[in-house]
Parts: sequence; C-alpha cells; structure tokens
Amino acid sequence: MKNRRTFIKKSGLFLAATSLPYPYIITPTPIHKKLGVALLGLGSYATNQLAPALQQTKHIELRGIVTGSPDKIPVWQQKYNIKDTHVYNYENMDQLTNNDDIDVVYIVTPTFLHMKYAVKAAHAGKHVFCEKPMAMTAAECQDIIDACHKNRVKLAIGYRMQHEKNTRQIMDWAKTKPYGSIQTIDTAAGFKIGSWGAWRLDGAKGGGAIYDMGVYPLNAARYSAGLEPTSVTARHENVRPELFKNGANEITYFDLEFPGGITANCLVTYNTGKNHLNIKCPNGGYQLSPFQSYTGVSGTTTDGKTLSSCDCNQQADQMDNDALSILNDKPMLVPGVEGQRDIRVVEAILDSARNGSKNVQL
Repeated sequence: MKNRRTFIKKSGLFLAATSLPYPYIITPTPIHKKLGVALLGLGSYATNQLAPALQQTKHIELRGIVTGSPDKIPVWQQKYNIKDTHVYNYENMDQLTNNDDIDVVYIVTPTFLHMKYAVKAAHAGKHVFCEKPMAMTAAECQDIIDACHKNRVKLAIGYRMQHEKNTRQIMDWAKTKPYGSIQTIDTAAGFKIGSWGAWRLDGAKGGGAIYDMGVYPLNAARYSAGLEPTSVTARHENVRPELFKNGANEITYFDLEFPGGITANCLVTYNTGKNHLNIKCPNGGYQLSPFQSYTGVSGTTTDGKTLSSCDCNQQADQMDNDALSILNDKPMLVPGVEGQRDIRVVEAILDSARNGSKNVQL
C-alpha cells in the first residue's frame, strides 16, 4: 500500500491556473487503476446524483463516507457495500490519512462548511473535490487552495457543466467567434423553493439564490465571453420575505460588463423556473435551453445547427475527468482558482445590491 500512497501523493503536485480554463477532454495513458472516493455530506445531491453516478464511473469508485448522521450509515453501507473501516464522522475524519483505499474526499455539505472540511481533507493527504459554490468568501477559497498546495494534493471544483460537450462548444466559440465578436449574453437559472429549503433559506449558511444558484448564470456569462468581467451592478428582490433569514435573497438581477463592450444580463431566482443561456453576435448567435439541467443540455444556432443533448451522466463524466487528472498528473479542468473567481464576483454582487445597485469595479 505504501507504493500506492506514494504514487497518488506524487500525482498531487500543485499546478497553478493563470486564466479561465477552457474544458478539454483528457486523453489518458492506459490506466487500469481506480481511485477511491469518500463522499463527505450525505444530503440530497450526494444521495441522488453523486452516489448513483459513481456506479457508472470508470476511473473512480465510492469507497467511503463521512457523515454526521448515524442513521444514514447502515443504509449507505448496505446499498454500496461500504466497509466499517471506511465510515467516518466529522470529528474523526483526520483518520482518513491512514486509509490508503481512499484517495479523494468529495465535499458535498452546505456551502458554509466547504472550507472547514476541504482543508481537513487536504491535511489528511487526500485530493479534494469540492462542490460549487466553492466557499462563502474569496478568502475562504484561498484557504482551500493554500491547504491543497501545502499538502501537495489536487483540487477540483464541481462545475459539472464545464465537462459537458455543448458547454465546451460555447466556450470554444468564445475563442473562434464563428458569428462575429460576442455582443450580449442573457442567462438565467432558478426554481421555486418552499419552506422545505432548509439551509438554502439561511444566508448565514450559504443560502439565498445568489449563493446557491448564482454561480450558474455567473459562470455561464464568464465562459461564454471567454473573459473576466470588469464591473457589476445588482439588486435583490424578496417576494416572500417570510421564507428567508440572515440576508438570504429570493431573486437577484445582476449585469456584468466585460472588455470589448460585451454585456451580460443575468438572473438567479428561487421564485420560478429559469434555465437558459443566449449569446448574440453581429452575424447571428446561439443558445442553450436548458443550459444546466441534470437530464441534458441542448440548444440551437441562428443558422440552423442543433446542439443535441448527450446520453451521458454529467456527474460521472465530471468525476472520471477529475480522476484522470490525478492519475495522469494533469491540471484539473476546473481548479480552485476558477471557483474563487466566481466567489469574488458574488461578493461584488452583494456589495452592489446592498448599496443601491452601485457599479462595483472588479
């Protein structure tokens, strides 16, 4: 087991990213090894998306769990054949350092806990997959990046859409400009939340539309432009204020300005279903609708091309790509710096909305 641990540890040499990473398909060397992952936090996303996806992955498999809910342990053990020695809680997870069967910890808790447990996983010598949004603040994002760097482990953020083929096409068109230079971007994401929303209704825990869902339209605007925004203006609206506490917002409108005169009109909402991305150029344009659905992403272009949904599991593709980055010692498709960039803009959005929709320079 020592040789295996040494191999995995060496594969975690820190690779800094310097610009918005355009996704690519990793071309692996022949590898017959599977990494082991422990899911940390067994809520809805881990239960209904990640664990089932890990039954389809080729390069990584579910081997452990970290949970604060003892009642969930027997259910997960029975369903996924998880050994007693591979079950941890939040207090003893530092013991992961002695478990060579687990190479990766995937952080799937509410956002306000991401930094704490991502740092603990890194200190245990495990590669870190962290669900989006990366953390509550850009400073917390930096703490995660620094911990992974210090412990020579890799870090990937769970932007599954950047692994998806139609999204990659949009990102490529930002560079090749087949319809001319991009002029405007319009994007929106949302669903109607109810009192069942639990932590998503609490701003102190990373709840509210802008923290929970805002990275979808924000990241889409950034990858569609292929540039970083230079300023933002924003405003909140709470139609049902009785549902939300500690500053959580129900609806946020924000407008981004990019170099070259590109503008992005963005909406994130907990009040109604929204799921589109439209890009306009001088000679036409293209759109995805939906642009971030679990069941597939599809769209069209103004000259009649169809962007068809693939028959694939987005989470499985994401985790396989990230596993191959570790096994092949390649950069992650979506490294920590990408998650941090979004959170910096989220902080500016909150600043603008708190101050009368002032224009905040980035």
